[in-house]
Amino acid sequence: MKIGLMFRDISTSLFQRPVTERYPYERKGTPNRLRGKLKWNLESCTGCGLCGLDCPANAIQVHVLDRKEKRFILEYHADRCTFCAQCVHSCRQGCIDLSNTDWELAALDGDVFRFIFGVQANVDEFLVGESSADTESPTSE
Repeated sequence: MKIGLMFRDISTSLFQRPVTERYPYERKGTPNRLRGKLKWNLESCTGCGLCGLDCPANAIQVHVLDRKEKRFILEYHADRCTFCAQCVHSCRQGCIDLSNTDWELAALDGDVFRFIFGVQANVDEFLVGESSADTESPTSE
């Protein structure tokens, strides 16, 4: 490396402002096509489960509680998601979208990456059934 080039770089950096962005304090707008956290519209969803079947990362599961009464929930694991938008393309009703505003998903605890969408009564019923299945001990005969 030539000494002259090094001194030129040093002198220009002394008199120029840094180009570093002050990220959490100064935020820029996000692009419209940014793929962030999954959004789900319950009213237009039919519970077909194509989104979960086509998900290459197995990040989406549709749990049907009662198909006649249209009672189902969507379980989304953001830590598994590759944000490929295959679920968006597979959904025939257009009820799944990837948010371009909710994209900051960093956390230290893995439990915060599990999202359960649906009517609160149905979610509570699902969680109660899930916790009782975890606490059941196998019977030996």
